[in-house]
Amino acid sequence: MSSLSETAKREIGQHFVFGFHGHEVSDDIKTLIRDYHLGSVILMKRNVQDARQVRTIIRVLQKLAKDSGHERPLLIGIDQENGEAGVSIQFTNGRDSIVCPGAMALAATGDPDLALKVSAATARELKMVGINWAYSPVADVNSDSRNPVIGVRSYGDDPKDVSRYTSSVAQGFTSGGVAPSAKHFPGHGDTHVDSHLALPVITKSKSELDATELVPFDVLVRGPSPIASIMVGHMALPGLTGDNTPASLSPKVIKELLRNQMNYDGVVVTDCLEMDAIAEPLQGGCGVEEGVLRSLLAGSDVAMVCHTFERHVGSLKRVYAAVESGELSYDELAASGRRVAKLKNDFVGSWDDVLSDETEEAFQSKWNGLKKSNLELSKVAYQKSSAVVWGAEKLPLNVGGQKKVLLFTPTMESLNRAVDDADGVLKDRSGRLRNTAGASYLALASEIQKRAPTARHIVYSSNANLEEITDDIGAIVFVLRNADRSPWQRAYLNQMLAQSKEIPVVLLASCGPYDLVGEVDRVRTVFAASFEFTREAFEAFVGVIFDGIGGQGRVPVVV
Repeated sequence: MSSLSETAKREIGQHFVFGFHGHEVSDDIKTLIRDYHLGSVILMKRNVQDARQVRTIIRVLQKLAKDSGHERPLLIGIDQENGEAGVSIQFTNGRDSIVCPGAMALAATGDPDLALKVSAATARELKMVGINWAYSPVADVNSDSRNPVIGVRSYGDDPKDVSRYTSSVAQGFTSGGVAPSAKHFPGHGDTHVDSHLALPVITKSKSELDATELVPFDVLVRGPSPIASIMVGHMALPGLTGDNTPASLSPKVIKELLRNQMNYDGVVVTDCLEMDAIAEPLQGGCGVEEGVLRSLLAGSDVAMVCHTFERHVGSLKRVYAAVESGELSYDELAASGRRVAKLKNDFVGSWDDVLSDETEEAFQSKWNGLKKSNLELSKVAYQKSSAVVWGAEKLPLNVGGQKKVLLFTPTMESLNRAVDDADGVLKDRSGRLRNTAGASYLALASEIQKRAPTARHIVYSSNANLEEITDDIGAIVFVLRNADRSPWQRAYLNQMLAQSKEIPVVLLASCGPYDLVGEVDRVRTVFAASFEFTREAFEAFVGVIFDGIGGQGRVPVVV
């Protein structure tokens, strides 16, 4: 039984952000807010249906916090990076929110001012439903093309360009009343290990980090308006710290580098401590509860644990014991708590702000108006982001007479836990494959059929034989999805090119733009990049190849 005072327990609760399961407020999260004084909640895709439902559960959460005696309302966070639906939390009931380009697609526009406008529009949507903390922008410089977890979530491989876009995105969120959080400090771009699965080790020296990884973060924290929060990632930097302690648990990274050397005084939050880099002993992790304590000792203000109630309670009790024993200084925790309180004052507001008496009808009317204005901005952004890498002179396609368009899309595979999860997306409860085409690729097929009604759609896979390409085919659209990591896609492409002879072929990189590194027949091919496999990105791509609209985007990485 803890002997801590009620005041101390309330203080400790402010240093956590937890997730929960379901589309309604669960008993677990009620317990955490009511009995353990949890100060922040993260919403995930599993919690989101539509705008009205999200607004409702947030109001329930806030009222519970108020009724439980919380001094300030809750921070409600979300991984809103835009772009890929698995990373950015989009409302899943039809098109109840407006999808806007993700990081690499935004950088492809060449327009940081547009990035600011898009982020401000996103912030207005989030704020209207009650979300006040966005774990965005991604400030990682994607200097390793093999990176399995960052990739198109980055604004590119040039530190100065990444700095420009992350600054614009942070300004956009801030202007819309949502606290941004740049991640994953001090940089997750130069690794091909996914910290969801293991601990990445980046062996760069401090001077090398200064030249690349730290450049965007330096701009964000030293500017005239330092970013509201920074998320620390789970990667080891032995050239900086002298050992393989994850950055999220290292006082040399948080206290010495970020606080003392970079003079940052905003809120520091960890990435989720249930990732295997921390949680899994077989990967060298110390376990979630111990990771939470070490992160706070290292200087983090808020520890994130997204998934498991038992780990939530265990983490709180581990911190109770550490404060009681003096292992963790209560005075330092209280000083850290003042930063959290300031973040709440700046971006959450009062109880009246979060529990306004606005009717559902009034909310829905305002929401519909906001969607309408944001839709136009989204269309402009996607048109500017579509890139034609080569072969622009062959566009728009002219498929005359009785000729057909043949569309090839790859069978869906899980890329990583941050972007998608094949077990959750592709299989039913019995483990059977549910949809190997993927909803976005079906939308692409539908969009092409609007221009070419007789178009055929073939889903290709590693074990499929190439169908005969008949004489009635007038053009081929061949889609790749990170083929640099799925070489079977390139093998299938080569078979198709050999059989298709003189038929015009449009190649689309539908995620990372690294698919066609190496020799490819450029004489009769067009190579385009959408940087994401969202419906909206595909609509813009179809406009490029059939209508000649857009296509002036630039690839923001070296390929």
